[in-house]
This record gives sequence, structure tokens and C-alpha cells, in this order.
Amino acid sequence: MATTSTSSSAEILEIYIEEQNGSDEIGDGSIQKPYQSAAQAVFNHNSSPHLKILVRKAEADEWQEITATALKKARKGAEGIEKKRKKALEAEAKAAEKAIQQEKTSAIVLEEDTSLPQAIKSKIKYLEKHRGQRVKVSGWVHRLRAQGKVIFLVIRDGTGFLQVMLGGKLSQIQDASLLTNEATVEVFGSLQAVPEGKSAPGGHEVIADYWKVIGHAPQGEDSYLSRFNEETGPSILADLRHLVLRGETQSAVLKLRTCLLSSFRHSLDSLDLKEVTPPCIVQTQVEGGSTLFGFKYYDQEAYLTQSSQLYLETVLPALGDVYCVQESFRAETSHTRRHLSEFTHLEAELAFLSFDDLMTHIESAICNTIDHLLVTPGVSELMAVLNPDFKKPTRPFLRMKYSDAIEWLIEHKIQHVTEETEDLPDDQKVYVDHKIGDDIAEAAERKMTDEIGRPIFLYGFPSHLKAFYMQKMKGQDGEGPDGMVYTESCDLLMPGVGEVVGK
Repeated sequence: MATTSTSSSAEILEIYIEEQNGSDEIGDGSIQKPYQSAAQAVFNHNSSPHLKILVRKAEADEWQEITATALKKARKGAEGIEKKRKKALEAEAKAAEKAIQQEKTSAIVLEEDTSLPQAIKSKIKYLEKHRGQRVKVSGWVHRLRAQGKVIFLVIRDGTGFLQVMLGGKLSQIQDASLLTNEATVEVFGSLQAVPEGKSAPGGHEVIADYWKVIGHAPQGEDSYLSRFNEETGPSILADLRHLVLRGETQSAVLKLRTCLLSSFRHSLDSLDLKEVTPPCIVQTQVEGGSTLFGFKYYDQEAYLTQSSQLYLETVLPALGDVYCVQESFRAETSHTRRHLSEFTHLEAELAFLSFDDLMTHIESAICNTIDHLLVTPGVSELMAVLNPDFKKPTRPFLRMKYSDAIEWLIEHKIQHVTEETEDLPDDQKVYVDHKIGDDIAEAAERKMTDEIGRPIFLYGFPSHLKAFYMQKMKGQDGEGPDGMVYTESCDLLMPGVGEVVGK
């Protein structure tokens, strides 16, 4: 036991702490069995009015009385131990209560009433036409709440959300007491419009007459709601990305992406382009050797493709105008939204058209895609979640020469940081005006596009800023200062976004 010493005024309790060999589990604070932490000592002996805590790191060290700072920290630690103790007691009480409840509910057996009409199996998005009928819907529990002896569920099946009401015996079975978010369920019941003044997804709900659990979801600390809250850090969100995708915003992004790809295909197909499927594994570089992902492929050097452009060029004479939707890979270490190791790349190759024809084609493809997307069923609801203020781009798109853009940036005093100071702290960076020959930075492009407020085809970049195969502009349009040559190249810039198409 801990030792005591007597003074003229009071009895002092001496408690020993040894960080290296002490134990908070089996220690009692005596010199023979010291604690490992001062927090445990304060927690166990805080009721003693005269407590003297002696500490040392290892057995070879001298005992020293704890400092005021360390004692203050130990008291905070003791408060934490007390909170954990109370939380554990509460958890034990809840577990005991739950066990009693489960014992009661385990005796309740739920069976489907065979005298009821055969339920119509349906996806949630197609339910409206079955109002007033008995339906069968399967899905995952998205939300749930208990209100008295009634449980309200919102389930999802990937096509939409549906409110389900479990009342009476249906809310008293054992599965109901174990139900958590992300459990997989199957419900049967009458599909009814919600009463006036009430709201529910789709404007209706299922008044269940039978239901069952296909698979329970983890509970307690491993439950969905325990893992995800306002304090969940980005590293956990990344590790559990497959669960994050079940949230309304993230799933809306994927659904909208699906609709967008479908609209792009519809638009390009209507412009008489044919879709092809080039390989991802290639033996040639397209955008430069420094960004290649290389590996051995049957003892030969191979790479993940940077672009499918070269393959599209090979099929162009056979099929005419072609496009592909393919993954591209770039081994870039920059941490910006314009530098991705892997991305979905929509590329096209067209024959027998002028540079003006090309920009007209791109404008048509973009606008036709957006028009088709916005009339696609379900997209308006997705846009309301992700971008409620979205407006279609106005046509015609502005066409601005590279040289005119440089003049515009100078006139509006939009400068760029010098190459020598770009890696320095912000207060040490040096900014200068743009000049002909500069590669216009993304920030300057975006600011210019946002201020102009309409889509811009920025075209005619100097040849030294573009790939060697870029067609040179003809006549005076292709001539720049000091022998500089302008090319038939363009970037499509969108307000609020930046570059969306590059040629």
C-alpha cells in the first residue's frame, strides 16, 4: 500500500509514480508497486486531503516530488479517466437494458399475412404509379427515428429515397431494436400519399405490414454514425471512402457524373462521331517522359497512357470522326486540382475541318451536352443539391487571341509571380506584368474569365508553349514579335471553373 508519514498538523499520503516500470492496472501507489501515471494516482487518491506524489522515470533515478505543472496536467487526466468511467458505466447500463429488451422482443415472431394482395416489387423511382397498392421495396437504411411505438425509416436503393412507417408489432421485434443506419432491409406495405402539410421523399410513404432484415450493419463504435460526424478527419474519410459515398452529396456527384457522361455520348453521337475504346497500356509517350507511369509488361517496357490521341489518329481514316472516354494517367506530384494521377479523359479526333470549324464544333458539343443533361430525368434534383445556382453558358462563346489576352491582363493590372520567387512565402513573392511569350497562369486565366463573365476560347498560343505538332497559324495572324509564331491551339475557359477543353 501507499506509505504515510505524520506531521504535527496532518497525515500525509505518499504515492509513488514510476513511468518506466509502474502499472496503472495492478499498481497501488506504494514504493513497491508504483503507478505508471500521475493521472491514475490522482484519480484513485483524490479524496485524500494531504497527497504527496513522488515521481521518477526509471528505477535508477531518484524520487522527486511532482511539479505544479505536472500535477495540474495529472488532475486534467484524472477528469478524463472519470469521464471514461462514467461513459463505461452508462454503456453497461444501456447494454443491460438492451439485453432485457432483446429478451422480450426475441419472443415476438413476425410473419407475412398471406391474405393480403401480392406485393408489387419496384425500384423507388418508379413507385409513384403504384400509389394505393401494396408494394415490396428493398434498400439500405439511410435514416431512422423512433417516435413512441412507431419507427420511421428512410431507405434508399440508388434510385431514390423512401419513407417507411413501422408501427405496432413491426416495431417491437428483435430486429427493430438492432436496426441501425446502413442495415439492408426489405419492406412490404401500402404505398400512400403523405397527409397534407406533411413531407416525405417523393410525396408518399409505405405503411408497412411486414418487413425483414436482409443484413444488419455494425453497431456501437463501429456503426456508421459513430464513424462519421462533424469531427471526422480527412484521413479517416479517405480510408472509408466506400462508406462516404453513401452520403447524399457524394452519391449525387456520382449520379450526376453518370448523367453527364451519357449526355456527352449523346451529343457526340449526334454530331456523327463514333466511340472507340483505346487501350490503357501503351509503349509510347504522348505528353512527355517525365509524367509517365512505367512498368514491365511481359518483360517489355510499357506505360499507362497519358492520352489516347495517337490511337484515335490511327482509326480516324477508317471510321471518320471518333472519340473516346478513357482513363489517362500522369505521374505528376503537384497537389493542385489541375494535376491528377488518374482522370477520365474525353478526347476526340476530327478530319477535314478548319480551326474555326473546330472551335464551333467544341462549342456545339458542350452546349448540346448541357442541354441534354438538364432535361434528363432526375438531374434537376441533383443540381439542386450540388449547384442550385447553375446557369447554362451563353452563346456564342467569346473568341480571344492569346496576344489580346496579354493586353487585357496588363490593362486590368492582373499580374503573375516571377519564376524566381514562386516558391517563396507569400510576403516575399514578386509580381510583374504579363508579356507576350509568357505562359498565362491558371489564376490569371480564371480571374480574367470570371471578370468577363462568359465562356472564352483563348486561342493562338505561341509555338514554344505548345507541342511540336501544333499547326501554325497562316498569314499575319501567325506572326508574333521577335520571330515568334502563333499556333492553331485553343483552351476553352468557363467562368467559375477555368479550363475545361484544351487543344
